[in-house]
Amino acid sequence: MSAQQITLTFPDGSERTFPEGVTGYEVAESISKGLARNALSYTLDGEIYDLDRPVQNSGEIQINTWGDEDGKKTFWHSSAHLLAEAVEALYPGVKFGIGPPIDNGFYYDIDFGDRSIEAEELEKIEQKMHELAKQKNEFKRSEISKEEALKYYKEKGDPYKVELIQDLEDGEITFYEQGNFTDLCRGPHIPDTGSIKAIKLMSLAGAYWRGDEHNKQLTRIYGVSFPKKKELDAHLEMLEEAKKRDHRKLGKEMELFSFSQRVGQGLPLWQPKGAILRDCLEDFLKKAQQEAGYEPVITPHIGSKELYVTSGHYEKYGEDSFQPINTPNENEEFLLKPMNCPHHCEIYNSRPRSYRELPIRYAEFGTVYRYEQSGELHGLTRVRGFTQDDAHIFCRADQVEDEFKKVIDLVLNIFKILDFSDYTAQISLRDKHDHSPYIGSDEN
Repeated sequence: MSAQQITLTFPDGSERTFPEGVTGYEVAESISKGLARNALSYTLDGEIYDLDRPVQNSGEIQINTWGDEDGKKTFWHSSAHLLAEAVEALYPGVKFGIGPPIDNGFYYDIDFGDRSIEAEELEKIEQKMHELAKQKNEFKRSEISKEEALKYYKEKGDPYKVELIQDLEDGEITFYEQGNFTDLCRGPHIPDTGSIKAIKLMSLAGAYWRGDEHNKQLTRIYGVSFPKKKELDAHLEMLEEAKKRDHRKLGKEMELFSFSQRVGQGLPLWQPKGAILRDCLEDFLKKAQQEAGYEPVITPHIGSKELYVTSGHYEKYGEDSFQPINTPNENEEFLLKPMNCPHHCEIYNSRPRSYRELPIRYAEFGTVYRYEQSGELHGLTRVRGFTQDDAHIFCRADQVEDEFKKVIDLVLNIFKILDFSDYTAQISLRDKHDHSPYIGSDEN
């Protein structure tokens, strides 16, 4: 009896049939030996898989190499596991949190117990990573029961992995093993450690377990890796050049903005030159908004807690807001405004509206306040108080598409005038597998 056939669609639109159960590596090899040699993982319908995983169904496939974003994610995820293996070899008894890939490399959160690790020790860990990478150890995936997984990590004495496993169910737990290291992980990973040729551990930071300041602070080691040393050298050179143009350095040198511990972390102070620059930018944007049919509004810096409870923002974002301010003599609770949306809705709701008035477009340079942990603050890009060029459009369902296009046109026009050409766009759609409540109907 012949095997079932599946049809795979490649990025260029071409289609090919394969027997069900063909691996990603075999698909790559059917295209060319060179592609198979350089392949790191494959992506099927948006999900990334190990190369040796069988392709179970028809769909859109891409074989990922270092030149692909999904390929880099796989490479850096595997590098995080290599980092953990090196740390465990050098510091027996350490406990591990999580170690994901990030935009420019990877990190791993580690509990070193009573000892502290210094930046000077990173070079020693790097050397151990290189030594282990040369062993070309395969990344081996295994599905494991919850009972077995809990037993393994309880015997190992790793409470963080035990806590993660408690949130999982049988059938969704996998281990990955390379060399002498085993980790709880969904994957995917590159075939073996041999392709990790160049490594640089960049920095140390503190990170609360699961981002909760009430939990223990772990040591986060950041790193980056490449398949060739010349690529690492180019990356490090780029970082050095970026330091010279760091907005924090330029902001201080040009006397545009500053920060004061007395005022509070993450609350920028605009100096005269910076205020003039900011006013010029706001004037330009306000003119563009008015020409596009937006009306200016101004809302206060605080709002009743009840407003954000009603809008749903408090339930979703309450932990990221500054805690309520209580009035001295009355039983009232206010929040520093974390977003402008409910305020604009209240302006719209200030009188009855006719459908003939729509669309109504409100725009505001609204200052909002959000509680960011001190370790996450970064110049003007991650602050506790910032001003948004924020707008809200009230329109009929039959006007949504046209309004959406006009918003995109406005953004693109401003980008063109400001000479912003290097950008990406992202749209979030409803996940048909996610049963969380969404606002509005599926049709809308």
